[in-house]
Amino acid sequence: MPNPLIFHHTPPPLVPLFAKALLPKQAGAGGEPEIPALEAHLLGASTITRQLRTYREVCGFGQHTHTPITWPHILAFPLHLKLLTEPEFPLPLLGLVHLRNTITQQRPIGEGESLDLTVGLANQQRTDRGIEFDLVTEARSAGTLVWEETSTNLFRRKHGNSKPGAKPTPPELERYPETVTLKAPESIGRQYGSVSGDRNPIHMHALTARAFGFPRAIAHGMWSQARVLALLEQQEGWRDGALRVSCQFKKPLFLPGTAQLNWHTGEAGWDYQLLNSNGDAPHLSGRIDWL
Repeated sequence: MPNPLIFHHTPPPLVPLFAKALLPKQAGAGGEPEIPALEAHLLGASTITRQLRTYREVCGFGQHTHTPITWPHILAFPLHLKLLTEPEFPLPLLGLVHLRNTITQQRPIGEGESLDLTVGLANQQRTDRGIEFDLVTEARSAGTLVWEETSTNLFRRKHGNSKPGAKPTPPELERYPETVTLKAPESIGRQYGSVSGDRNPIHMHALTARAFGFPRAIAHGMWSQARVLALLEQQEGWRDGALRVSCQFKKPLFLPGTAQLNWHTGEAGWDYQLLNSNGDAPHLSGRIDWL
């Protein structure tokens, strides 16, 4: 296992990492690429940065004494980018698809806490669609694990000479009793990119998105997820505390766009989905479990 990369208080700067992300890689030259067990640490990361207030505004979170549940993902993003642009990482960064995300919060993280963040690459597997792997992030406060996240990513790749099979029939869409409208303005990709550091061209502008085959820019998946959680935490019955949030990303949300947040509540947890404006296809779906 390679030696871990360690940063103290300040994460690696993003601009050089973006430059590295543009460099070509020959994924899988000579056989199936193997993703190494790379690891990076950011020790003594402050939960309060100048971006926190803007992040709340961009995602719609209210003012609390604790940080939004998705905030450690933003703090760890430079470590994610650092690992994905290391020479040992064999896959090109541009074109990776974020499939799903699970966050477990042991307790709310207070504003002003100092966190030690760890990010690692793990769980590589071959699927019909290509190569999947996880970015695993852990946040510790005073040595105790308080937050963890698993983000599963896909590198699309055909397996040998296999031909694509017929697309499976999607399951029948459930409808839940509660619905609110979610609006995503044309500028939200640039707003979220500025505060999160994730300036992938597919989110920035229609012109740059077209270069990657999209007719318009698409919303960041983690903005959609954060916006959903910001709306749900305003609903009656929401409980701050220990919880697990799972999310599967489905169809892109084109900008500008309107979507429907649809959910139902339960004693053990809530199921939710973000549907298109017609309410007949999901942008994402998931569940919140109270622990």
